Amino acid sequence: MTEQRQRSRRRGQGELEALVLSALREADGPVTAGWVQDRLGTDLAYTTVITILTRLLAKGAVTRRRAGRSFVWTSASDQAGLAAHKMRKVLDAENDREAVLASFVTGLGPDDERLLRELLGRPGNDGEA
Repeated sequence: MTEQRQRSRRRGQGELEALVLSALREADGPVTAGWVQDRLGTDLAYTTVITILTRLLAKGAVTRRRAGRSFVWTSASDQAGLAAHKMRKVLDAENDREAVLASFVTGLGPDDERLLRELLGRPGNDGEA
């Protein structure tokens, strides 16, 4: 494949978001969209980085605050937190939460089921295993 084709290849859904989140987590503190663009070292346009950051903000995955005439951005959670947020969104969109949770739990493998029971049995959890 030629270099031009490699650069113009369409990225998979969520791939850019994951790259941006990874860059934000590596930062020492809040950073600008320009910093993210430079950090990714790709041919992404500045407007594309802003669009991705804005989508992540709407999903609750990043936060931003005004810094002069621009914004600085921070990752709101780690990868596990983002995955948990997605799972809650799916669950919240369904009418029969019990059926969805039951289907999810019965589809777990033995190791994941054991881990879930341990997590639910920890102090501070209302559920009983």
